[in-house]
Amino acid sequence: MNNQLTFPNKEMISQLTELGETRIFKKGETILNEHAYIRSLPIVTRGSIKVMQSDDDHREMLLYYIQPGETCIMSFLGGLHREKSKVKAIAEEESEVLLIPAERMQELVQRFPEWIGYIFRIYHKRFEELLSVVNEVSFKKMDERLLHFLKKKSEATGSSEINITHEQLANEMGTARVVVSRLLKQMENEGLIELGRNKIILM
Repeated sequence: MNNQLTFPNKEMISQLTELGETRIFKKGETILNEHAYIRSLPIVTRGSIKVMQSDDDHREMLLYYIQPGETCIMSFLGGLHREKSKVKAIAEEESEVLLIPAERMQELVQRFPEWIGYIFRIYHKRFEELLSVVNEVSFKKMDERLLHFLKKKSEATGSSEINITHEQLANEMGTARVVVSRLLKQMENEGLIELGRNKIILM
């Protein structure tokens, strides 16, 4: 298992490996759909997963990224209570994911106190990220949001080159393509980015 899964209990790491199934997801592949029953808890061991939510008009918004050594708190809570997913998870790049069956999560909670500590750390991080999303939508101008959004994507993949279309970018930010295109051109003129065919390079 990837050494970024820094659980203090070696037995728990061994147990997770035995209980789970490791799968490789290609970039853009859906790992979990909205309104689908949560069958497993994903723990990312390599790559990055973006978690999104859509409204009634099918407009999507990025909530947060799941990095190596992290899991999706929404999947944990939903799987624990046998609920349907309220979010969609998509591989931001080729990713390796350890999938823990939902029916075994209660067992992990009972057997390993460290597991609870790990879940609370993830919960705290996600809560702060969601507060940041609310703050940006409520108080920041669109150009500030866009630049911050691009920086988060760059951090998620570890590359200054972001392969994405203006349409995809607008969808993930919950705005119109024409707005994104105008702001990207403005940012290029200011020397903040360089635009290419279906890619953006942060300077």
